[in-house]
Amino acid sequence: MDQESIVYGCIKDSIQGVGYADRLRANRDAMLTLPRADSWPFLCQEMFAIPELGGLTRNYQTEVMHFGASYKAVEYEWSQWIEQFEALLSKMYWVSATVHLETELCGSHTFTWESNRNYHTPGSGDMNVQCQWSRESSLGN
Repeated sequence: MDQESIVYGCIKDSIQGVGYADRLRANRDAMLTLPRADSWPFLCQEMFAIPELGGLTRNYQTEVMHFGASYKAVEYEWSQWIEQFEALLSKMYWVSATVHLETELCGSHTFTWESNRNYHTPGSGDMNVQCQWSRESSLGN
């Protein structure tokens, strides 16, 4: 049986203040630079809910850009996945980002990125990551 890994999460940005349309456009453009799924990259456009331009947002104070994908044992190549995700984050405006990794062998991991300032700006390199790990046991009590 193949080992399935599930990766999902969201990138959050504020919709408050001036420059929101430019921030949204920059974030959208960054996601559109990702390859298409048919080339089988770790990150691809199809796994993201890419925000639309124009019109009013339905969000209250935060733009939530969610994503998710199923992989075959991605935990063995996790450092490459993280590297590509951080490369995407480096091109975006965001307040925080969260990635959940669920694996059959290694349990569940939650990774959270935050900026040292109020929000990250493209190219600033200003990001800190934290990881939390949990594992459920299927053994009887």
